[in-house]
Amino acid sequence: MAGLSQHAHWSSRWTFLLAAVGSAVGLGNIWKFPYEAGEGGGGAFVLVYLAFVFAVGLPVLIAELSLGRRGQLSPIGSMAKIANEEGRSKAWGLIGWSGVVGGFIVISFYSVVGGWVLAYLVKAMSGFSGYDAAISTQTFGTFVADPVSPIIAHFAFLAITIGIVARGVTGGLEKAVTFLMPALFALLVGMMIYSGITGDFGAAVNFLFNPDFAKLTIETVLQALGLAFFSLSLALGSIMTYGSYLTKEMNIPRSAVIIAAADSGVALMAGLAIFPIVFAFGLEPGQSVGLVFTTLPIAFGQMTGGAIVGTMFFFLLTVAAVTSSISLLEPAVSYVEERTGIDRKKVALFIGAAAFALGTLSAWGQGGNLLGDVKILGLDFMSFKDYITNNILMPLGGMFIAIFVGWFISRKTMMEELAMEEGTFKIWLFLVRFVCPVAIGAVFISILYNTIIA
Repeated sequence: MAGLSQHAHWSSRWTFLLAAVGSAVGLGNIWKFPYEAGEGGGGAFVLVYLAFVFAVGLPVLIAELSLGRRGQLSPIGSMAKIANEEGRSKAWGLIGWSGVVGGFIVISFYSVVGGWVLAYLVKAMSGFSGYDAAISTQTFGTFVADPVSPIIAHFAFLAITIGIVARGVTGGLEKAVTFLMPALFALLVGMMIYSGITGDFGAAVNFLFNPDFAKLTIETVLQALGLAFFSLSLALGSIMTYGSYLTKEMNIPRSAVIIAAADSGVALMAGLAIFPIVFAFGLEPGQSVGLVFTTLPIAFGQMTGGAIVGTMFFFLLTVAAVTSSISLLEPAVSYVEERTGIDRKKVALFIGAAAFALGTLSAWGQGGNLLGDVKILGLDFMSFKDYITNNILMPLGGMFIAIFVGWFISRKTMMEELAMEEGTFKIWLFLVRFVCPVAIGAVFISILYNTIIA
């Protein structure tokens, strides 16, 4: 591995935590989790989800951070270096490749949705006055079917992401998250207070937290497990890359607990900010894209001060999207920079341009657009890329991270790396060796069964 450039380091534990939480907190936390929790049994689903976050997601999070810090390189470089030091097969380096490639694929369509959010931020500033179900649905459908507007929004969102990543760790990532993450939490708190005063807060609390164990099926339990794992942004190279910027003085287990707790907290806060408004206006809590781009604008158009509240909401979504997108672009930029020595700004621009080109297929692959009728295995471009990353690369990557750290790195080395008390270490090692691979494997098998057989 000679000749590889070394990374910079986070200036403080605080900036690392902000960056790592920002990587985990994305668009899915703001609308996907609340909806899935309500439909999956409310409080029962939330309890199962939180159990999986800390029993499965947290151990893998600790493992991935430890690999990054020990390797001090990109995920590809770190995995190759550690496998060599441990006398293991070079094939373990594929974990790094899976993360970097997966992150690049995700940023190529995530930035398209980020562009939609950016475009709706501009719309929100003018207000959604007069919006009803028909107008709201038509407005969004016309926007995504336009061959030009989504591309401009996609370009603008990626330009923001590239601009931050190009400035490096201290000049870009740290400065961005130091502003963006406090802003995100402040906006969430403000939305919660507003919703609690003007919305149907009781209905939202009942929707999210009233336990209905009758709705808990094998499918919803596996859904909670998958959501817990994926919401932490694991196995996409982001966490391992951020771990490579850690110094030995930073405590990984303690930091990982804070990251997991903050990620789950944001998801719960988002539900308490969104659903009081939805229920107060008698709207249906639609799924993901429908909730954000067609349902909520109706409420914003009807409420007093809706332009202000709508603008605040879409700015909140923009912040969440940006903090995740920079972590998705960073692994590929980090790898190319360390391998070639080319200036980071040029590398970020090159990788970003490639993501823009690939993302354009997703933007044009929506209903009514230029490539709307083109399907891969029955899926449009965006859905296909989402399927490959969420259902194949992420679960397999997470499972093999757990197996590699749990079984192929010496126990003594991991104890020294994590600086845990022996009792705590034994619990973590049991989870990462047995519980995590089995649980993640169950999700993967369930996905394959539902896709191929069911």
